[in-house]
Amino acid sequence: MVVINQKNNLNFGENDTPEIYLNSNLKRWFSRNIGFWKSNRTYFLDQLQKTYTLCMNIDIQALENKSEWESHYKFTWYPDKKYDFFKENPQYKERGEMQAFLRGHQLVRGNFYLSDVEGISNIRQVDEHEMIFESSYEDWYILEHTRLIDSDNYRYRVIYSWNNNKLKIVENHHEIKIIK
Repeated sequence: MVVINQKNNLNFGENDTPEIYLNSNLKRWFSRNIGFWKSNRTYFLDQLQKTYTLCMNIDIQALENKSEWESHYKFTWYPDKKYDFFKENPQYKERGEMQAFLRGHQLVRGNFYLSDVEGISNIRQVDEHEMIFESSYEDWYILEHTRLIDSDNYRYRVIYSWNNNKLKIVENHHEIKIIK
């Protein structure tokens, strides 16, 4: 696997040049994800040769921007009910929060879902509805496809996670936006 931005180098332009940091397509796509989501998930864990199905709640909020050229977000997650999955797989956080911001074509994360390590996800845009996130941290390489569907009322996410170059986790998430 190729390690992505291992040095977390964020100095790729001057802070006072908005043309470098402003990407209206990415900002628009992220704003379409803001809200409360019911996430029906299937996890396949290779080491255990076991599949789990569970439902999580995800709340995505836009935060006040520290810079007019950066978009800041907070992601909060917690289970719909109690699941044995979290007892059997303690590396997964049953509930948590992550703050992140966009800088160019990168999502700068305060932490990752499987770790408290800060890091960067490189973003590739497939089309106006789908983004691909690539992340490397510790011994993990993560590839995530997220697609908005049906006027942004649904999301489909597929996530592949390699640990030490071996595929360990495959996740499928079907998510429904809940209007509060």
